[in-house]
Amino acid sequence: MVLVLAWAFQRQLVYLPSGAPAAAPERALDGGSAVTLRTEDGLDLTAWYAPPTGRPTGATVLVLPGNAGNRAARAPLAGAIAATGSAVLLLEYRGYGGNPGSPTEDGLAADARAAHTHLVDERRVDPARLVLFGESLGGGVATRLALERPVGGLVLRSPFTSLADMAAVHYPFLPGTLLLRDRFPVRDTVGAVPVPVVVVAGPDDATVPFTQSTAVADAAGAPVVPVPGAGHNDPELGHGPEVVAAVVRLTGR
Repeated sequence: MVLVLAWAFQRQLVYLPSGAPAAAPERALDGGSAVTLRTEDGLDLTAWYAPPTGRPTGATVLVLPGNAGNRAARAPLAGAIAATGSAVLLLEYRGYGGNPGSPTEDGLAADARAAHTHLVDERRVDPARLVLFGESLGGGVATRLALERPVGGLVLRSPFTSLADMAAVHYPFLPGTLLLRDRFPVRDTVGAVPVPVVVVAGPDDATVPFTQSTAVADAAGAPVVPVPGAGHNDPELGHGPEVVAAVVRLTGR
């Protein structure tokens, strides 16, 4: 019975969305605005766009969030990146932040492609100046997008090796490899990403083991930027100076 329930409700354990933000984008971000992204399967998703507030670099950062919260929680990150001179698009997945639909691995990949299309086709962003920022579970979404679409760089914050490996850490009594419908095989795929990769992770992160993040970095041949003493959801790992500096390493190329 436990296995049946775990299989039936697994996505409620993986995806933990919050409702629509209480604040409007123009109040949460300097110059911020709401944009609508149309997915290939017909969903209209609301996302937030922040223009650069520092000296413009000509780069744009697409933020692909983790498995909890909504876009308002990433506004400090967007503001910090915008202050370095890059524009930012905060993607909000299906089922998150008041958006329609239900999250799945393929669904989130479709949402990321819609964001890429919006930036490249509508805002005329040069793909070579488009940097992906994947946070935790969003690292899997970002890695897949970097393999499917042209981009200029990839920052992975607290990436895990695979969803099955995370299930083994947090639900060791369940056969995650057999039960999971969504996989996010980051370590197995990141080595094929054809652009520079930087990994930022916390040695003291109790949610995503540091060893998993360093294994992803090893597979990508990427440097690791450690943020000691920070928990998975602490501001230092969310939008601290080491995180922003990792983004600047790629947006300044």
